[in-house]
Amino acid sequence: MSEANELMKNVSREFNLQLQEQISAEQILSTLAERINQLITTDFNELLRILYRLDVSEPKLKQLLKQHPDADAGKLIAQLIVERQAEKQKSRQQFRQRDETIPDDEKW
Repeated sequence: MSEANELMKNVSREFNLQLQEQISAEQILSTLAERINQLITTDFNELLRILYRLDVSEPKLKQLLKQHPDADAGKLIAQLIVERQAEKQKSRQQFRQRDETIPDDEKW
């Protein structure tokens, strides 16, 4: 599975999205933004729970929303989520590479 597919699988699972197998990154962001906007109006606490679980920076989110008051909040938040998931995925990959260089007899 490619990194982009794995990233989108994680995000879609968290937001309970049903995505097609062949879908562009733009379509994914659009679908995610729609779901976020729905949560903003219907279940804001659930959105906050998901953002916390996905480890989205609250100060970064507040700053982004403040800088773009007329922008679609769902799109801004969706982009921030995707960026954060990509950062986490990159970090995991780096730790896997480090782990591979440690001899088995020295691993815990």
